[in-house]
Amino acid sequence: MFMDIHCIQQVPPSNINRDDTGSPKTAYVGGALRSRVSSQAWKRAMRGVFDDMLDSDKLGKRTKGVVALIASSITAKRPDLAESAEELGQRVLALEGIGVKASNRAGSDKGTLVTDYLIFIANNEIDKLADWAIAASDKGRDFSKVGKKGLSKAEKTDLAKMKNEVSEIFHGPQAIDIALFGRMLANAPDLNTDASAQVAHAFSIDQITPEYDYFTAVDDCASEDNAGAAMLDTVGFNSSTLYRYAAVNIDALKEQLQDASAAVEGAVAFVEAFIKSMPSGKQNTFANHTLPEDVVVVLRDSQPISAADAFEEPVRRKEGVSVSRQGIERLGKRLNEIRVNYSEEPVKAWYIASGGEVDSLKEWSEQVSLPDLEHGLRETLNAVYSA
Repeated sequence: MFMDIHCIQQVPPSNINRDDTGSPKTAYVGGALRSRVSSQAWKRAMRGVFDDMLDSDKLGKRTKGVVALIASSITAKRPDLAESAEELGQRVLALEGIGVKASNRAGSDKGTLVTDYLIFIANNEIDKLADWAIAASDKGRDFSKVGKKGLSKAEKTDLAKMKNEVSEIFHGPQAIDIALFGRMLANAPDLNTDASAQVAHAFSIDQITPEYDYFTAVDDCASEDNAGAAMLDTVGFNSSTLYRYAAVNIDALKEQLQDASAAVEGAVAFVEAFIKSMPSGKQNTFANHTLPEDVVVVLRDSQPISAADAFEEPVRRKEGVSVSRQGIERLGKRLNEIRVNYSEEPVKAWYIASGGEVDSLKEWSEQVSLPDLEHGLRETLNAVYSA
């Protein structure tokens, strides 16, 4: 079972995802310059929405500060181990081959213990690792000899057993965001998790021209004979109407969460987070807080299918017809062509259209509000997985 989500979203002057020069990211599609927002930027924004929707024990954190998190959990559970908590956290990670070093970042992080790279770790995994470290410490198990030479056969056997015990913590039911977006650990590939969701780079359905805002800042306390600007600068921006697409393999999500009801909850949460999220780049400057004008959600039992090719030719404004309205009509037409030409009849489909019903969609999908969409999706998936 696959779920496709398509959005048409108008974004006013903004710079929500910058390149290395500080300008908005772009891409050429069909030979025309388009605005682009990377999948990484939007997934990061979605995870922020998850925080408000789901219990923390169903989510994770992407961080280098895993040692501190484990140590904090150990200290909270056993204050008498506070002095050794950080060392215990470091040793637990060493069992999985995850290296730790002193941070060279400026500020309060300088000198703290951090992992060699960002690690996506579930909140409940942090607590379980803390519990394991506490129990091992209480039993006098020595897990400080990882990587050392000259170990006896018994010591090697005991370390291997402890490594397996720690690995089991990571191989249990995954956090929803880790199951959706995946986890890759270079030094511990056995802990990797394949993503059950894919998020495409958003691109504008209309051709854009990069623009630049020249701005000045005035010193409020400048003397009367020094009334010029205290600062001059420019910032790149553009305005565009984006096509956004994502797909979820719900069967894979169910397998990773090891629970059908959790998979349904994750799929519904993914839809709402995808629709309501917005990358935060330059928000204070542009306040580009918009929601999609149009959304199409399609359940398929064959394969995920993007409709990006509907916008190979950029949309051009017509008198009295917005770019976004033309966008949903094109999107509906292309999805209908796919349905007819390739015999890709959806299991179920819903759409939200701000400008009223769309002829090419109404024949095979249901026009709804977001709450009704979520209700219908939950009802349909529950029926599928309870059969």
